[in-house]
Amino acid sequence: MVADKSEFVPHFNVRFIDSTLAAVGFAGLLVVILRSEEVRGMLTDIVRQALSLPG
Repeated sequence: MVADKSEFVPHFNVRFIDSTLAAVGFAGLLVVILRSEEVRGMLTDIVRQALSLPG
């Protein structure tokens, strides 16, 4: 007799789903933050300062 697969969810699958949902949520938050002109300007300034030659 075969067990009903709809009731069988391995533990590692649940962890994988939780991790994936957390990663997608974090990525969505980053997209919203990086679309801000103020944040984009700050990041651009940081990169320009890091790549500029001293003196």
